[in-house]
Amino acid sequence: MTILLATRNAGKLVEFRRLLTGLEVVGLADVPEFPEAPETGATFAENALAKARDAAAATGLPSVADDSGLAVDALNGMPGVLSARWSGKHGDDLANLNLLLGQLGDVPDERRGGAFICAAALVMPGGRETVVHGEWRGRIIREPRGTNGFGYDPIFVPDGETRTSAELSPAEKDAASHRGLAFRALLPYL
Repeated sequence: MTILLATRNAGKLVEFRRLLTGLEVVGLADVPEFPEAPETGATFAENALAKARDAAAATGLPSVADDSGLAVDALNGMPGVLSARWSGKHGDDLANLNLLLGQLGDVPDERRGGAFICAAALVMPGGRETVVHGEWRGRIIREPRGTNGFGYDPIFVPDGETRTSAELSPAEKDAASHRGLAFRALLPYL
């Protein structure tokens, strides 16, 4: 069975392929281009469903999409659904990370909690839809550390850890992360 992961994010594609051994996983770069609706949903689930619906309709393949981001307690859950474009430009990981660190500059360590949140949607060509969620609690540190990962991984230390998400091995991250939890929750529906 071929599954389309409706993303151009190479990091997400690598993670999803590790989780779905035994299935052929392709990304948007592997299928003919089609119009993609902008992410205008107010929730992670709305954005994930919109992306998966577009992909399934355009390709006829079972399609999985996720929307995920970092919800920081001291920022009332922001950047949330705006995580990938927090600095004003979509996908500029370094600018997003630096802006967030600047916004938290005066926040004491004990108030720097947050969570990575993921909504993952599966849309089958026949129209069946499933949405699942994953959450990974932790805290935001003051300086980036590590090179395994992308986005806010270098400043996120999961609960019970001293290492950042970007310092964990891929297997450790897959076992505990918001995306790993959500993607594993989709497996029974595939």
